[in-house]
Formats: sequence, structure tokens, C-alpha cells
Amino acid sequence: MVRKLTTECVTVSTKIPKPLKEKMVKLKIKPSKLLRKAIEDEIKRKEIEELEDEITRLKPVLDKISIEHVVSSIREDRDSR
Repeated sequence: MVRKLTTECVTVSTKIPKPLKEKMVKLKIKPSKLLRKAIEDEIKRKEIEELEDEITRLKPVLDKISIEHVVSSIREDRDSR
């Protein structure tokens, strides 16, 4: 049995100048596909930016932890299983 994952969709609209719309029609550009991709790319960019900020915030704390300590903690955890 194949299950198809569906995502609930919502409508997002925007206004553009009429000449721009005419060029899109002439060039057979589908705005929904283009806008969806642009929104996805912007979300990905913002998420990366947030992660970079979080790394910058945590770096001073992480720099205080030695690699040797991390390695020994991992070995200790593995050995206890």
C-alpha cells in the first residue's frame, strides 16, 4: 500500500505591476512555482542565519570544553551500555 503524504496548503497573494504580469504571461512563467521556490529559499536562508547566530552565542561556552573531555564522556557512555 502506497501512502501519499499531503500538506495542507494556504493561499498567499501579492500585487505586481501590470507590465510585469504581461511579461510573465508572454514568457510562460508560472508565478506559483516561482514564488513557492523563492519563499522556500528565503526560509532556508533565515534558518541558516538563526543557526549561525546560535553557534556564535554558544561558541564561548563550547570553547571551554576540551575535546578530550568529550571523547572520554562518549566512551564512558558507550561502555555503560
